[in-house]
Amino acid sequence: MPSLLLKNDTQALGTQGPETQALGTQALVIQGLYKSFGKAPRSTQAVNNVSFCVPMGAIVGLIGPDGAGKTTLMRLMAGLLTPDAGSLQVLGVDVQKDPLTVQASIGYMPQHFGLYEDLTVQENLTLYADLQGLPFNQRPDRYQQLLAMTGLGAFTDRLAGQLSGGMKQKLGLACTLVRPPNLLLLDEPTVGVDPVSRRELWAIVIQLVQEEGMTVLLSTAYLDEAEHCDEVILLHEGQILGQDTPAAFTQHLAGRVWGAKRHQGLRRHLQAELRQQPGILDAVIDGDWVRVLLAEQTAPPALPDGVWQPLPPRFEDAFVLMLHSQPAPQTAPALAPPASPPIEPTPRERPAEVIAVHGLTRRFGAFIAVNAISFSVQRGEIFGLLGANGAGKSTTFRMLCGLLPASGGALSVAGVDLFTAAAKARARIGYMSQKYALYEVLSVLQNLKFFARAYGLKGAHLSQRLAWALAEFDLDQYRDTNSGLLPLGFKQRLAMACALMHEPDILFLDEPTSGVDPIERRAFWARINGLADLGVTIMITTHFMDEAEYCDRLVIMSQGRILAAGTPAVIRAQAQTEAAPNPSMEDAFITLITAPTQPAGAGA
Repeated sequence: MPSLLLKNDTQALGTQGPETQALGTQALVIQGLYKSFGKAPRSTQAVNNVSFCVPMGAIVGLIGPDGAGKTTLMRLMAGLLTPDAGSLQVLGVDVQKDPLTVQASIGYMPQHFGLYEDLTVQENLTLYADLQGLPFNQRPDRYQQLLAMTGLGAFTDRLAGQLSGGMKQKLGLACTLVRPPNLLLLDEPTVGVDPVSRRELWAIVIQLVQEEGMTVLLSTAYLDEAEHCDEVILLHEGQILGQDTPAAFTQHLAGRVWGAKRHQGLRRHLQAELRQQPGILDAVIDGDWVRVLLAEQTAPPALPDGVWQPLPPRFEDAFVLMLHSQPAPQTAPALAPPASPPIEPTPRERPAEVIAVHGLTRRFGAFIAVNAISFSVQRGEIFGLLGANGAGKSTTFRMLCGLLPASGGALSVAGVDLFTAAAKARARIGYMSQKYALYEVLSVLQNLKFFARAYGLKGAHLSQRLAWALAEFDLDQYRDTNSGLLPLGFKQRLAMACALMHEPDILFLDEPTSGVDPIERRAFWARINGLADLGVTIMITTHFMDEAEYCDRLVIMSQGRILAAGTPAVIRAQAQTEAAPNPSMEDAFITLITAPTQPAGAGA
């Protein structure tokens, strides 16, 4: 593929005004930057000879897989870390010589922004206005502007801890912007929030650039967000692979991206078959099709009983191709599907309907988090539970796992009534929580032993399962490493291995790939598909709408109720219009969630 070079410093971008274009002013100039952590021989080169520029008035995306160095770069720019070598100028100021001047001129929103959850929305804004030294006479107008921009005007008296995930992100952004900065650094601001909130956050960012002339550098794990950027900087293992417009990354892929479809069989089976074909670099489920990236510009291979259709390339295709073109990565190869079933159940142990929910309700005081929902899940099915932040998904998950008692209704898991025998049901369940829940001060091997023993494993069986987990998830290289020091992708692998140590019938996955790079997500779903084919029932929540396409069936929740239920094709069909005859799952999700009237409830 052609090399992607850094753009000329004076090249104009779409959002720049004519005066900025003429001056060619740079908000960021980085040259030969290095930053490592730890001591040899175990040191990590987080940033390795990085050089790039960010023009004034532009939205620039910083994109790369887990461990690429995005967060380290952000912290260097904000003057929170000191580089080992190289130079870094922010708004014309040398960060190493004068970090306080830089920090007074920029806004920086890290991944875990420090909201005060016991303070109201308004009290958080006031606190950050005090911290940033905003004059009192400027505060009323700025508060009004930020509250209108973020849609939080009706929630000024609500405690920050009671906001949904998307609302917390918008409040964090508002607090960062209390004193208008010239440069805004956003470290994965949309991770873990639903598609509606993602679109709202992007609308705010675009508005800031257009109306206030702000420069924005934003890192993200969502590759579709690259399309919103004027330029994209692609990072891999601390080095820059390229910087250009999103269109420039994909222009050479014409004729190499195809969709495959069979009229019979599951899409995930076709995907697995195509991934093994020579000449195919990537295969992912994309609506009714399996999206394929060819290694060369040639005709796709023969597909018995199927059809091929050319597809327009997108940024994710270029991302995957560039990573394939790199030398052997330091991270582990993609995981293969499991070679053997985790368990060998009898038909009586594995009923066809393994999860049954009827009128399930959960109250917290006067607040109804889950409101009389009903659905069922079959053996070996991948079942998705989708919804906006605060819709009740995680609460439903916790009830189904026996971790939270229901307030009403009926539910059974693996044929066990959770109202009368929750402990018995939990022995049949594997659970991977939304928040990383392993013991960070324990090594990989110690975590595996702890969870295995908690489930009653011992002796030869324990040894066999430990060997299985280390080999199956390629964790042996990290067996003595504290889990808190693992790259995020390997943390997720370890968490999943721990959930499978006791060979459960049912696996609950609560947003398991949040923040994980797309390559690791592909490996994760290869494993999930393999487990489902072996009869393990999978129930999953996710904010990645492309992942919802891997589900056999799903429900979409809002405000504790079910809005829609069915196969992905059925859900997408509910959003079809003359203007949008082929909506994506994200389009369907947003259409259903934002509909002016919502049904009182539904069953699946």
